[in-house]
Amino acid sequence: MTQPQQSHLPLGEAACGFRGRITALEPRAAGSSLEADELENRLLELGFVEGASVAILHEAPFGHDPIAVRVDNMTIAIRRREAMAIIVEEVSA
Repeated sequence: MTQPQQSHLPLGEAACGFRGRITALEPRAAGSSLEADELENRLLELGFVEGASVAILHEAPFGHDPIAVRVDNMTIAIRRREAMAIIVEEVSA
């Protein structure tokens, strides 16, 4: 019997209500105005570390940007272009 394959995607592409776990940071893939190293350090300081659970709680009504993300036990607002650097896998509730 084969295991179902985990789907990895950037957090910036996930819809409101998404629940998952962080698998990697890829700051060079993001379209952020920040340098890759600066973006990676900022995300790490905010708690976006490998293995942390994430959930998209809310998104702005126009343009769906920024998004409110629960990372473990805190809520953070982040731009979708910066969230593109956070690679996640969906987990079932």
